Amino acid sequence: MTNVPSSSSRYPTGSRPEWPSSSDSSAVSAMHDIVLANGSVLTSAGVRKASVAVQGGSIVAIGDDLGDSTRTVDCAAKWIGPALVDLHAHLREPGQEWKEDIASGSRAAAAGGYGAVIAMPNTDPPIDAGHLARFVRDRGDDVGLVDVFSAGCISLGRRGETMSHLDDLWNAGVRVFTDDGDSVKNAALLRAAMEYIAALGGVVSQHAVDPDLSAAGFMHEGAVSSRLGMYAIPSQADDITIARDITLAEMTGAHYHVQHLSTASGVKLIRSAKERGLRVTSEVSPHHLTFDHTDVATTHSDFKVMPPLREPHDRAALVEGLLDGTIDAIATDHAPHAALEKEVPFEHAPNGILGLEWAASVAIGVAGLDQERFFDRMSIRPAAIAQLEHHGTPLEVGGDATMVVIDPSDVWVPVSTESKSRNAPYLGRQMTGRVHMTMLRGSVTHTVSS
Repeated sequence: MTNVPSSSSRYPTGSRPEWPSSSDSSAVSAMHDIVLANGSVLTSAGVRKASVAVQGGSIVAIGDDLGDSTRTVDCAAKWIGPALVDLHAHLREPGQEWKEDIASGSRAAAAGGYGAVIAMPNTDPPIDAGHLARFVRDRGDDVGLVDVFSAGCISLGRRGETMSHLDDLWNAGVRVFTDDGDSVKNAALLRAAMEYIAALGGVVSQHAVDPDLSAAGFMHEGAVSSRLGMYAIPSQADDITIARDITLAEMTGAHYHVQHLSTASGVKLIRSAKERGLRVTSEVSPHHLTFDHTDVATTHSDFKVMPPLREPHDRAALVEGLLDGTIDAIATDHAPHAALEKEVPFEHAPNGILGLEWAASVAIGVAGLDQERFFDRMSIRPAAIAQLEHHGTPLEVGGDATMVVIDPSDVWVPVSTESKSRNAPYLGRQMTGRVHMTMLRGSVTHTVSS
């Protein structure tokens, strides 16, 4: 890995320098730090075959025959675009570092092509005040592999009783507010929080699973749960919460974001809300795109997640919703757990699957996203939802060299992970599409040898 740029570059105080355009001979003839050669490049004008030159952390040229460089990488038949943005990852720090910490989670994120990650606030203590959000951001800066931004709790201590320190969190840079891991059950509290967060300009991101309908269940309610004799969770646990929250969003004018969609009916609710012009966005996890409740028949605890893996027709509807733009983003819901926690009977295991290192492969090989839709759902829209100014923009001269190189045709089998945990049913599974390089402001944070 090359030298990591200072964290101050995340928050520039002045305007960007005026770099020469790709047609400027001084840009072409200069000795560049690195040239990504002959790739399929996503630019503001669309996808084009070109090379990308990087100097001093910025993109200084996009075009052909860009001259000499300290390092040239052959990117023929590979995609080049903005580094990915994850709206939903559990990095477990502070307080649960035996599962994951910001360093190991950052390594996993860089390996997965990410330049920015929104860390969920269900830590110990929960992120319900500004100083805690700053701690997470600063730890991410110290590691320096990805930009780590913390979400903030909607309710104090994630207890669902009273609002957290929303102003304080906002002033600490928090733009996404959630009690993820739990749904905000109290409608009056959620309404008040929506009004407050809407006034600030933030996003209300909801773990949309009804706590009463899901409390006793371990998997989806259907034929497989009946055969296994498992307590189960009906699809309506998601749908009831989504429908209520959309009504509250319409009432308050809030930007409402639905986490980890799992049902076909939930996709319909989102589609209808968008057609009515409401500020509603949503995400789907890689595991809900890849697996369904038939995989739980093995009773392997790696398939225990919340919301649970649903029916095959739900999975198909999620893929369709992602392709047609109803669903805005793939968000990993990366949820590491130690082996001693997962290697127990299914009903006693915690919920969660790792996702950061394989989300790109799922987007390409399972969901079938082409290059433009891939970067739209994995980088551009997530960055817009989280209001990340220096992430998720098509590549342009003068922009930050925060990029990813992906081979969409690479067929590979992951056998290891950068995470501290291994609760990943993707390990040992053949996948199509692989991240070959990740770059953060010109520093290579991950690379795979050809």
